[in-house]
Amino acid sequence: MKKIVKISKISLESPFILAPLAGYTDLPFRLLCREMGAGMVVSEMISCHGLVYGQEKTWTLLQTLPEERPWAVQLFGNEPEFMGQAAALVSERCPVDLIDINMGCPVRKVVKKGSGVALMKPENRQQAEAIVRAVVKNSRQPVSVKFRSGWNEHNLVAPDFARMCEAAGAAAVTIHARTWTQQFGGRADQHMIAAVKQAVSIPVIGNGDILSQEEGRAMMAATGCDAVMIGRGALGNPWIFHSEGRPENLTDRLPVLLRYLQLAALYLPVDVLLFRIKNHVNRCLSGIQGAASLRIQIMRCTTLQEIEKMLLQQLNN
Repeated sequence: MKKIVKISKISLESPFILAPLAGYTDLPFRLLCREMGAGMVVSEMISCHGLVYGQEKTWTLLQTLPEERPWAVQLFGNEPEFMGQAAALVSERCPVDLIDINMGCPVRKVVKKGSGVALMKPENRQQAEAIVRAVVKNSRQPVSVKFRSGWNEHNLVAPDFARMCEAAGAAAVTIHARTWTQQFGGRADQHMIAAVKQAVSIPVIGNGDILSQEEGRAMMAATGCDAVMIGRGALGNPWIFHSEGRPENLTDRLPVLLRYLQLAALYLPVDVLLFRIKNHVNRCLSGIQGAASLRIQIMRCTTLQEIEKMLLQQLNN
């Protein structure tokens, strides 16, 4: 029996959500994950300034199709006015279901500008609240906030931060249960997810270290969180959203690989992003016998047609 997750007016038919991943969660990969069973997919992290200033590259990240809905757009920035303006633009111009605010990105160039997890610093608390209120005010869609446990082990403020987000109008929160100082190291603290769930009445999405549906269900059971967001665990494994999981051999993985190549050909500038496409395909070969040799051959290909031909040839060897 499927678990239906409600976030405001949005109904998710699966509690497993594809996280926003810069350089990875483009339209083809999102479509693929939705086809595999993801309950919702999220755009790459999008700069509020890029949208407000009309930068073409930024607006390209908002390319979408009805087939990927429910679809969320994640915005980042540290100025309430610009975040509000960006939310209004997305809300008015895009067939989006949810607007998410990034307050958890640990990348130094983002944090250095006061965005991402820098907004969880005690001195930036009022600014973070103002951002949530500005986005909620300017969005026709429900708003969620994604954040971490805190800045460091001395600043574990996620439960209180979640209460602030709820009071400011957020319809849901996502907690990646690591601090900024942890980056992606160590283990996500599921006790922190449970504490956030107990602190608010809105849906809570848990995030961190989920590499299978079994682990996701265990997180929901242990913490009470309503859904699970999967990021790095989905790279090379869109099958994570399917109940049967990732096949062991190339023959059974091939239909999904070919589907990804088809979607990439339709919706990406292949000449510019061929390396990204190869990266996705190569990740999907993990655990297959002879994967190292296959990856070398893929890297030598100069077109999607060559990649497809090479993969099909493997079935006859």
